[in-house]
Amino acid sequence: MGFEPGRVVVHRNVRRGRVGWVRPARVVSDDERGLLLWVAEGTPVAGEVNEAGLGMRAVPFREWLTPTYRLAQGRWNGPPLLKFLPTGAAHSVWWFRDVRGRFAGWYVNLEEPGVRWDDGGLAGVDIVDQDLDVWVRPDRGWEWKDEDEFVERLAFPEHYWVTDEAAVRAEGKRVIALAEAGVFPFDGTWCDFTLPPHWTAPDRLPEGWDRPPVR
Repeated sequence: MGFEPGRVVVHRNVRRGRVGWVRPARVVSDDERGLLLWVAEGTPVAGEVNEAGLGMRAVPFREWLTPTYRLAQGRWNGPPLLKFLPTGAAHSVWWFRDVRGRFAGWYVNLEEPGVRWDDGGLAGVDIVDQDLDVWVRPDRGWEWKDEDEFVERLAFPEHYWVTDEAAVRAEGKRVIALAEAGVFPFDGTWCDFTLPPHWTAPDRLPEGWDRPPVR
């Protein structure tokens, strides 16, 4: 299932059968290496919140466990973002820029491989974010990210979507080795990506953004 460059698709995180967050993105390329997406600044997004309107990271995980959730809409307030989902890999790589638009580093998001869907009018890819991440600086030095949250949530195996801590850490170490070696995608590829001038952020979330997950 290939996506045409320029098409708007939705990149979604799924948590135990629920949609956790939704980010519309433009397809930059889609080939044997994987799917490359562009999230524009100000893009309409949605994220799961509890009854009090708080996101998962705003409360201890034990307080997050509630039968009442909803998806709150908002805007992507981060910098313009490239996301690369390598074919069949248990991670994605995100290119971050600073406020001046200069490349700032790679964010390695550890996740279960994406599952694609296409309803005709709208298509997307659903992943399961495994929470532990790696930040890789332009000089290819690195550090783990969100390790405290990862460990906290592992203490609730009956509720947490990560079932194999060792596999997540092993994938992180495998990608770290690629970064240290300076090989693709940490070889400078796409660090100077230029957005086509006619690509703008959508006005609203596309119809069908909240369809049931495929995972």
